[in-house]
Amino acid sequence: MKTTYHTLIIGTGCAGFNAADKLFDLGVTDIAIVTEGRFMGTSRNTGSDKQTYYKLSLCGSDGDSVREMADTLYAGGGVMGEHALCEAAYSARCFLRLVELGVPFPTNEYGEYAGYKTDHDPRTRATSCGPLTSKYMTEALEASCLRKGIEIIDLQRVVKLLHDGEAITGVACVSTVTGECTVISCQNVILCTGGPAGIYRNTVYPESQHGATGLAIDAGVSLSNMEEWQYGLASTKFRWNLSGTYQQVLPRYISVDADGNEREFLYDALGDASLGLIFLKGYQWPFDTRKVEGSSKVDLLVAAEIKKGNRVYLDYTSNPRGLERGFSVLPAEAYDYLDRSKALFGTPIERLAKMNMGAIELYADHGIDLRTEKLEIAVCAQHCNGGVTVDGGWQTELCGLYCAGEAAGTFGVYRPGGSALNSTQVGSLRAAEHIARKASKQGEMPAYTLPAIRRGVSNIADLRDRFQTEMSRVADFDRDTEGMTALLFEVTALCERFFDTVEIAHESETAEAFRLYDMALTQRAVLSAMLCSAEALGSHGSAFVDKRPPDPAAPPRDTRTVTVGGVSDMKPVSPMPDPELWFETLLARKKREMEHKNP
Repeated sequence: MKTTYHTLIIGTGCAGFNAADKLFDLGVTDIAIVTEGRFMGTSRNTGSDKQTYYKLSLCGSDGDSVREMADTLYAGGGVMGEHALCEAAYSARCFLRLVELGVPFPTNEYGEYAGYKTDHDPRTRATSCGPLTSKYMTEALEASCLRKGIEIIDLQRVVKLLHDGEAITGVACVSTVTGECTVISCQNVILCTGGPAGIYRNTVYPESQHGATGLAIDAGVSLSNMEEWQYGLASTKFRWNLSGTYQQVLPRYISVDADGNEREFLYDALGDASLGLIFLKGYQWPFDTRKVEGSSKVDLLVAAEIKKGNRVYLDYTSNPRGLERGFSVLPAEAYDYLDRSKALFGTPIERLAKMNMGAIELYADHGIDLRTEKLEIAVCAQHCNGGVTVDGGWQTELCGLYCAGEAAGTFGVYRPGGSALNSTQVGSLRAAEHIARKASKQGEMPAYTLPAIRRGVSNIADLRDRFQTEMSRVADFDRDTEGMTALLFEVTALCERFFDTVEIAHESETAEAFRLYDMALTQRAVLSAMLCSAEALGSHGSAFVDKRPPDPAAPPRDTRTVTVGGVSDMKPVSPMPDPELWFETLLARKKREMEHKNP
């Protein structure tokens, strides 16, 4: 392994591979990708009923523009203007690059890329390759990197970002196999480590996704909007979103108590109205405080059953109560959808086979037969809309440290479905462009000594399970400020005494210990942001605080939560930029750039 590079990219998902691919194209070839597992992470191992990529409209006669898309992203609240404009302006370029790499987005015979409307989308900007869009993206970008010979340093967990107080100087890695520590010198690091998947017990992140937001926290840079998450119904045995046709085929919702007694609790609470709300969960999968008397009532009722100690399941083998009187009891929207899908018949599994056989096969591939067994579910954390604070070049406050993808705090309160995949491409490209324009100045090899971790009976699993369980209990979509305050106190104590508290049985557990440290640092930051926003904003977005409904008269969100370490404050967001668009001016600027590049 080399120990000196110009730039290191951490992570092998859509953002990480694209960052490396674009750096190489821009002439920065002394690079490597560092990963704790090349085939791990969310991009390669997750999806949904129809995993969406959000882009500028590229078909039909409906109008669209860069500024309209930027306004949509900005309207989600808590979004910086420069991020909204960049993600819109780069959208078509990044999407078509994926097409050229072979990602199979559907098109008609004339080359129009068909779209559909997704959540928080006023147009039809969404597209998809089916359930595994991000997997196809990852594989295509990886293949491009491999063709270029870009080095992948595998089975190494980065545990420390090294810097001199002003700029990045390198990283320290720990082998996930042996626990041995290696220091690598570099001028730039691009964090493409995905969301903080390890902080909750109830999560739909794949088990192979850990996240590394704690690296940035430990380096002293700020985070934005860490209280803003997406939560929704997901299976727990195999972690997968239960959106789209999984809900639209109208499965039964079953609660089972400790004695094995079953109950259709949604019908008990809501009667025939439960059928329409189940259907709507297909469209309105994320929990939303504005819908607590609508489709998000389903999430609250599911969570309430679990908090009683019951287990909750979806049953596709027979119809839910109320439907025995026929499909005419359904709301018009649900009836018309099933009618147009030729699915006004049979049981949920028969309707699912008609509408989306792949949804059944997906679970079968993971040992779950929806034709014969019930599917255990919970309301799970799925996406963090907050993350590391970055500027318009996706650089943090620490020179040379960049962040892209879900790890970057660019999404705000609400975001159109699929905009995260667009952001992986735009943010990593912006970071690559910024790095390529900078002058190189390699420094000395940084020094680093790994903190000593006590040997004994490993307590990592117990600590992780305890704190993850408490996060899901008091700090998910249904938040309890008293419980969060108490948990913040405990997590802060763990962070401060971490290396005196944690024990490992063998050196090979060193990487696992640092994953736990990352979890603790991130939980502290998230809880701090949640309590700050609870006081300033109350219930909003996905945060149902102390069971208080949101204020319908509240103005649009023009602030963001900024967290440093475990301290949070509210700051204003930046306005939408109004840049130069006069062609002659921009042409002259481009000529000057070319002259400077090729004197």
